[in-house]
Amino acid sequence: MANEQVIARIREMLEALLADKPEYFIVEIRIKPTNNVKVFVDADNGASIDKLVSLNRQLYPQLEASGLFPDNDFSLEVSSPGLDEPLKTPRQFVKNTGRKVEVTLLDGTVKEGKLLGASDTELTLEETIGKKKEIIVTNINLSEIKHTKVCIVF
Repeated sequence: MANEQVIARIREMLEALLADKPEYFIVEIRIKPTNNVKVFVDADNGASIDKLVSLNRQLYPQLEASGLFPDNDFSLEVSSPGLDEPLKTPRQFVKNTGRKVEVTLLDGTVKEGKLLGASDTELTLEETIGKKKEIIVTNINLSEIKHTKVCIVF
């Protein structure tokens, strides 16, 4: 079975486990060649460690029973995406509204500014440009974005 099909099956299992937790959402599922399954889950108000541990404990036996991995040769990690992980879903953009972000566009252009908001198709960025500190508000289609990272500000 192709990796995409395995990921789709794991996504279905996760969606069922999260059905009664609407504040939680799947960010990404990755499978390394060593069958290390990494599941990234987030929540609108932050994912609690207890919920992530609970998800891991519920998902693991389902993966064992599924037969997706011959001889149950797999490992499972369920976590929230770290600060070094790029934002991937519109819900993550909404969750990070008000924070400083760095947006790299498909053409290589890098924009940095305050994330003012997001929809399913675009984000709104407030950039401060030049020595005069001119403020420009830009709407960027999500389809034009290579990746977006939250800037850590101290």
